[in-house]
Amino acid sequence: MTSTRRAIPYWHIDAFADRPFAGNQAAVMPLDEWLPDNVLQAIGEENNFAETAFVVPDETGEADYELRWFTPTDEVAMCGHATLASGHALLERDGGERVTFRTRKAGILEVKRAGGGYELSLPVTLVEPREDTALLDALGAEGEVFHSVSGAEATAIILLESEAALRSLDPDMRRLGQIDLMAICTAPGNGAGEGAGAGPDVVSRVFVPAWGVDEDSVTGSAHAALAPFWADRLGRREFTAHQASARGGDLVCRLEGGGEAARAWLGGPCVTVVEGTFYTAV
Repeated sequence: MTSTRRAIPYWHIDAFADRPFAGNQAAVMPLDEWLPDNVLQAIGEENNFAETAFVVPDETGEADYELRWFTPTDEVAMCGHATLASGHALLERDGGERVTFRTRKAGILEVKRAGGGYELSLPVTLVEPREDTALLDALGAEGEVFHSVSGAEATAIILLESEAALRSLDPDMRRLGQIDLMAICTAPGNGAGEGAGAGPDVVSRVFVPAWGVDEDSVTGSAHAALAPFWADRLGRREFTAHQASARGGDLVCRLEGGGEAARAWLGGPCVTVVEGTFYTAV
């Protein structure tokens, strides 16, 4: 029995990074038409990045492309950094100032050029306070817990007292992997106080072992929740953020509109690390 060997254009991009080996890695793979879901998942596993993004020309006229994202183990409802990476790859290849994506659960997303980088528009995730001792125990944390009440993904924000407490977290990944949500741990940064000097306004770490990623490097979808959360607490609609993972990454977050219809605009650069061809049998 023979199978068809298919060649797919491939980009390996570091998103929310101004240099290689920083930010968050994503594979971007444009297709002429959708491959079977099991093949897409196998490619995501083979790439072994937090996300592999697949784009197909959108035939509905609602957007330029249809977009889906796969971790090594699952398809996800929304991914910010791989959307930014997809915008970077397509705008670098085709030119233009903006590109739009139709998604299955997160609506229409947009990436546009902004300064020397890009801005990404995502629907916000809103949260409300919840008691969740199981989550705090799995994280080994003391803080306030908030669960999502809107948005594309099941999310929890854990508000910690300080950046030092955030950086010292050492979660039990086995226990955390049994909790089916994205755990966004966050604290004020050096720039958050009145008259603050250098440093980000907000710091975070993001853990998603239930979805195949123990600790994510820089998470756009997490900042779609952090944008309204911190805009309320800081009293301003634009702020700087740093995700304190091993690779690290910096974002500018801007909240536009209000309520569930609000949009989070996330700004940052991208760097192409590898460009080539991926071969798969279908």
